[in-house]
Amino acid sequence: MHHTAIPHASVQPPHVDTAPLRLYVPEDVAAALGCSAWWVKDRARRRLIPCTRVGRAYRFTGEHLAEIIRMYETRPAIPQQPTSTAPAKSSRPSPSFTAPVSTARLQARSPRRARQDRFGTAA
Repeated sequence: MHHTAIPHASVQPPHVDTAPLRLYVPEDVAAALGCSAWWVKDRARRRLIPCTRVGRAYRFTGEHLAEIIRMYETRPAIPQQPTSTAPAKSSRPSPSFTAPVSTARLQARSPRRARQDRFGTAA
């Protein structure tokens, strides 16, 4: 029976020239983002941010960190440019928000003592 030789773990194949991927712990990510490690772990647990699970621990790559930053990025609002074909202004004032007016009239209930006397109950 012929067995193939398994290379030793310390010997890497010659075609592998890439460095191992750097993994960051939640504390590193929190320091980079300026937030707490608890926030990072909570978001990872709820699968709201990308992460890698190694056993029970959360680990993050540089790509994960960049994606998290892009997810929570906000851009300034672009102001609307007035169009040259704007309709002519009317003499009516512009509509503004008005609270709806209730037409139902509220009426207070009679006191409990008065209601008990009315039904003949003794308290």
